[in-house]
Amino acid sequence: MSRLVLTTSQARKIILHAAGLSKRAQFGKGREAVYKLIDHLGFVQVDTNYVVERAHHHAIASRVPDYKLEWLDELQADGRIFEFWTYAAGYIPMHDFRFSLPVKAGFLSRRKPLTQAEINLMDKVVDRIAREGPLMARDFENDRVEASSGWWDWRPSKMALERLHLDGRLMTMRRKDFQKLYDLPRNVIPADIDGTMPTDEEFARHVIRRSLGSLGIAYAKEMVWRARYVKDNLVKKELEKLVEEGEICQVAIEGLKTAPLYMLPGYKSKKIQLSDDAFILSPFDVLNVFRHRLRDFFDFDYQVECFVPQAKRKYGYFSLPVLVGDTFFARMDSKADRKKDELAIHNLHFEPVKLTRPVILKISDAIRAFAKFNQCETVTIKRSNDKAALKVLRDAL
Repeated sequence: MSRLVLTTSQARKIILHAAGLSKRAQFGKGREAVYKLIDHLGFVQVDTNYVVERAHHHAIASRVPDYKLEWLDELQADGRIFEFWTYAAGYIPMHDFRFSLPVKAGFLSRRKPLTQAEINLMDKVVDRIAREGPLMARDFENDRVEASSGWWDWRPSKMALERLHLDGRLMTMRRKDFQKLYDLPRNVIPADIDGTMPTDEEFARHVIRRSLGSLGIAYAKEMVWRARYVKDNLVKKELEKLVEEGEICQVAIEGLKTAPLYMLPGYKSKKIQLSDDAFILSPFDVLNVFRHRLRDFFDFDYQVECFVPQAKRKYGYFSLPVLVGDTFFARMDSKADRKKDELAIHNLHFEPVKLTRPVILKISDAIRAFAKFNQCETVTIKRSNDKAALKVLRDAL
């Protein structure tokens, strides 16, 4: 089978364009640009970490200038997006709703047998929401019997709500304080949305197309990962068929020995021009989720270290990749001190790549915009491994 051979530069352009990072406003500006972005990516991951603004808002703000947090809530209230799971929790275009059904079935099939008391509680929760409208976990009485043992030690009613959300009997919205509102699907899903269960083949092909649409160039394992909650999914099998049918092509990267790579044929002739804008990215950005991709395509070895014991951290608790053009120039460990209105950069570590004054100034512009996005008026850089670059940055900021 013939494969298209790409240079590293060509591969990076395709990957960045697919991720919505070829230029600062690839999808335009305003609320409609937010929808276009989500519709293009197919999924924007939600994360609760609040060291800086949460990952879903961060991913959107990186791509949509002057993004306002309420736009995401408005799109959900308008029935254009919904929150559920692919490989993680996130926002999905509403017209993809039917492809969430196999995931819900997957969660249900993996569920351990419930006691009659747990089943009765779930029924009572659904009945109450049907009568009263959308409710939060705190609207149910504190039914904990024993003291909490940690974050995931939920009380029975909270556990019931989450089970009902995962199996599809409830859907969720978000309040401004990030608390979940649980409601019946009929109150959330627009009447014209297709709610039929896709076949296994349809689901697998949807996952493949969505994965390649947002990743640009991908391994089979990344597409399979997106369907990881669906038992016995057919992603690998359907991928082979789509290649035979010509809907997907195999590619290889010059000088890089890898497992087979796949791409949508439209990129064969697409002219992509990168703007050389600077982007400060979330660890949970679609570009950064798979560490091996960053190593293979960008020669960037990255790990978010909030999951690493403090003694083993090299760069900081929540270091953010800093991309300029097609190169990762730095990683920035920062925290938004909302009481002081200060973005505190604990460590700005530059990579061993050629660093020029124009690049440093682009990074300073990105830091300034990032501080504004985090509602911070001042920026403090406490440490860097490049004193000359640090001086230029401090002067510019």
